Amino acid sequence: MADNASSAQSEAAGRVWSAMQAFVGARDHRREMQEALGLGRGLGRVKLLVQLNTGPRTLREIAEANGYDAPYTTVVVDKLVARGLVERTAHPDDKRRKLVTLTAAGRQAAALAEQIMAEPPAELTALPPDTLSRLDEALAQLVPATIDHRPAPPGPTDDPAGLVQQRRRAFE
Repeated sequence: MADNASSAQSEAAGRVWSAMQAFVGARDHRREMQEALGLGRGLGRVKLLVQLNTGPRTLREIAEANGYDAPYTTVVVDKLVARGLVERTAHPDDKRRKLVTLTAAGRQAAALAEQIMAEPPAELTALPPDTLSRLDEALAQLVPATIDHRPAPPGPTDDPAGLVQQRRRAFE
């Protein structure tokens, strides 16, 4: 009897996992990021902008945080410099090291990227409140460490004048 319950539990977990992957995979924000920010197909440059939104980093810190080698890190940063989104300066404590910092345009792009990533899909917001609450409770059990570290999604009053759409068009 315990084996049947365990097997049923495993099967249910497999179905839930497959459904979660399909749901999230079908709502990938890459295309929206590409259109809004014009930073290419991958999300590496977007990820770097978001990381730099917390403060400047050295090229080495960028490479280590993202699993990049030094030449690739330089290529990524060079592309962002060319777009006016970051600037590379000498480190104040060691002139041999380079510090990468967001420009004003880079801060706007990072904020827009965070807003796009935080926007829940329409199918999720259309769920009945009790279903959404149960889903929230279940997911909170799976990812308790990340719940407190996610940016809050923009609410309806966070963009009263349609600034998100204006910003997206500004980066096209």
